[in-house]
Amino acid sequence: MDSPVQWASCGEAWIGLIRHVWISGVPADDDRGPVIEGPPVLVEITRPRPADPIVERYGDAAKLALYTRKFTEDTIVEPFKYSYGARIKGQLTWAAELLRARPYSKSGWISLTTPGEPYDSVPCLTGLAFRARDDRLLMTATFRSQNAFTSYLNYLPLADVQAEMARNLGLDQGPMRVFVDVPHLYLADAGAALRVMRPTLPRLL
Repeated sequence: MDSPVQWASCGEAWIGLIRHVWISGVPADDDRGPVIEGPPVLVEITRPRPADPIVERYGDAAKLALYTRKFTEDTIVEPFKYSYGARIKGQLTWAAELLRARPYSKSGWISLTTPGEPYDSVPCLTGLAFRARDDRLLMTATFRSQNAFTSYLNYLPLADVQAEMARNLGLDQGPMRVFVDVPHLYLADAGAALRVMRPTLPRLL
């Protein structure tokens, strides 16, 4: 398997995913309108931090606050149909206890899906994996699908989840890997995506 594409920050990974879909994607359909679908991608964010200059400049602070609530609150926040906070929180204790007992373990996986749940409530983020290596906590996030234009809204809250786990285990925060099976861009967002992508091209080439 090819090595993951490496980006230094959540913001760089965001722009990199938009470029990946823009360059390699093909037309497809979606309930919310036509999209461009890119091939599966595995990226590694080497320094996942909640403070990100690219996101601060080009992102939407109000939407980021909303998505942060989706990851931290146990109740469903409108307009979402599920809560990542409710699906993640109860399982972090289990994963932390496992890694304390078996620091070498590769079994620190938690699932965010529920068998037989309504079709429109299947989460995009389907699982998280935690591993302790070289005194650092590594995390892998697996997405069945991801809107590249808004991907940073998931990456920054996930960086907080990883940082919290690292603190609880007394480890440094290592890189965060993200696998996206179906990265995509809605055609309705194409103009806005280009406005974000163009100014950052020189530093990402």
